[in-house]
Amino acid sequence: MTLVYLVAALVAVIVAVFALQNGAPTTVRFLTWTVEAVPLAGVVLIALAGGLIVAGLPLWLRSWHWRARARALEQRVAVLEKSAAERQPPPSPSPPGRSG
Repeated sequence: MTLVYLVAALVAVIVAVFALQNGAPTTVRFLTWTVEAVPLAGVVLIALAGGLIVAGLPLWLRSWHWRARARALEQRVAVLEKSAAERQPPPSPSPPGRSG
């Protein structure tokens, strides 16, 4: 767990240095929309976040689908195990004098 915190702190430092070194204002244009004097680091970080969301959404949906399928199959297994247990005849007693 310490390694995770160390990596997170390192990434935070890298992002902070990136933001401090790329603070120059820039103009962002998209179709008819224009925003002026936006820090370059902000534009890059927002683009990165948007890319992570766009790439991560299909992955999240796929994992959600497989988890739901696994839950359904676990329920099916439980029903089948219960059905099999109810069908099994009770064990017959061993004849007297025989062990084992």
